[in-house]
Amino acid sequence: MNSATKRRPEPGRGVTLVMACLGVFVAYLPVTTVSVSLPAIQRELGASTSQLAWVSDAFVLPMAALILTTGVWGDVHGRKRVFQAGMAFCGLGAAVSLASDSVESLWVGQAFSGLGAAALLPTTLALIGHAVPDHRERGKFIGMWAMSMLTSLALGPLIAGVLQEHVAVRWIFLLPIPVSLIVLVVAAFLLPDSRAPHGRRLDWPGQITAAVAVTAIVYGVIEGGADGFGTPQVVTALVLGAVSAVAFVVVESRSSSPMLDLALFRSPAFAATSVVAMVSFLGMIGFFFALSLYFGLVQHLSTLEAGLRLVLVSGTSLVVGIPVGRLMHRVSSRVMITTGLVVMASALFTLTGIEADTSYGFLSWRLVLLGVGMGAVLTPMTASAVSAVPHHLAGMAAAGNNAFRQVGGALGPAVLGALLTTRALGALPDHLAEAGVPAETGGRVVDVAREQGLGAVAGLDLGASTGPALTALSGSFLDGLRLCLIVSGSLALLAALACAFLLRPAAPTGGPAATVAASNRRTADGAGAPGAAAGAAPVSADGEPSPGLQRAR
Repeated sequence: MNSATKRRPEPGRGVTLVMACLGVFVAYLPVTTVSVSLPAIQRELGASTSQLAWVSDAFVLPMAALILTTGVWGDVHGRKRVFQAGMAFCGLGAAVSLASDSVESLWVGQAFSGLGAAALLPTTLALIGHAVPDHRERGKFIGMWAMSMLTSLALGPLIAGVLQEHVAVRWIFLLPIPVSLIVLVVAAFLLPDSRAPHGRRLDWPGQITAAVAVTAIVYGVIEGGADGFGTPQVVTALVLGAVSAVAFVVVESRSSSPMLDLALFRSPAFAATSVVAMVSFLGMIGFFFALSLYFGLVQHLSTLEAGLRLVLVSGTSLVVGIPVGRLMHRVSSRVMITTGLVVMASALFTLTGIEADTSYGFLSWRLVLLGVGMGAVLTPMTASAVSAVPHHLAGMAAAGNNAFRQVGGALGPAVLGALLTTRALGALPDHLAEAGVPAETGGRVVDVAREQGLGAVAGLDLGASTGPALTALSGSFLDGLRLCLIVSGSLALLAALACAFLLRPAAPTGGPAATVAASNRRTADGAGAPGAAAGAAPVSADGEPSPGLQRAR
């Protein structure tokens, strides 16, 4: 038994678990409450499709850009303090969004909420890691943390739908305010504090280059989808993003206290789970964005009706995640994650058959299948990331995995929104001609769609051509949606291949040393010792940390 498992449990770990679960619940609540409400927000604020993409990205961009920094800040200045700051920003952001009367002010509120979520995600995991030193118990606690995240994603559409049935769309931002205030009061008196046992400091060059890279790339993708990727501002943004990403790698490789130690990527398991984190959230958040527009613009469903469909995905993920958490130490993470990604890809590919009049029954089993795949991926993904590195780097690994997850979440609405808009606008003239819309009227429809977004076409009075124009709009939107589904499914398959290759344990070649090394590789894959779920350090045959991670030590 190693020294970590001999440590006595920290006092107040029950309070720590409750606070951590509430923290991640509040952090993720805006994801699905806003996604399912996008058509209503568009009608309420008169936003274009690209502006709608920024409603989602204004939230996830600060998460992606600052999550590593807030993790380091908690290590240095105390995790309780950062946790409280995160809850305060979530409450403030929700209040600003609740009072918003323009899409620009909604962006501000979403950005504050995203900053709060960036502080909460790494801090809540670090608090759990400190309060529960035993690896076997910690795996169970991380499973509860992941279930809280899925619960938030599952309840978000229902909360938004019920509120919009009775009050205005802005009230979807109400719940985080009282929850944040209550948690802040309880945490001030009962939540134990902790810091990293080893010295760390903020890596400002790494932080700046990472933030510029993520923001510039997402901005370029969103605006490229709206105005074209050849415009000067889009080209400048994408080049700036690429240069900043290279600068981040250079800076981190030379830093004495890196924000994200690049030596972590010498662990195939950490590299694989980082790819899975980015791809899975790119597909999931982007899918929610595109599908909610489909429900509103094509099927003309209410927010509650759309929420009852989207909850099939997140709700199934929540249900599936319970047995998956218990199976993590019996079935290898490689098998669970790879299988889950293949199931997700299958569901996405089968959804390409949807039409404007697709029934609930046709959609339901496909959405449930997608939820099954997601539920099989999320918990093992986080556990594999932290189990693939030495114990003292588990916090950085968790923060890094979350950062890649949020980068994917930021790119999801941007990439899929750009694909959807570009494909739909390209197909719209042909669909208008096929529907018998006169050329002059069709030209007006195309101009409005390009300048104000696809949703603006529904508000046009085109006389006798209104019905055929809306039919053409639905057909062009479906062309864009099918392209998004094909891309998302292909990315899921690519991630599955990465997991099957990088998480695959090597067979021992003979001798005690090789057996020990292989055993530790299985531990990193989640199929070895029960402690593998949360921070067991991979070691070489001589008992030292894996060579690829010695510099990080």
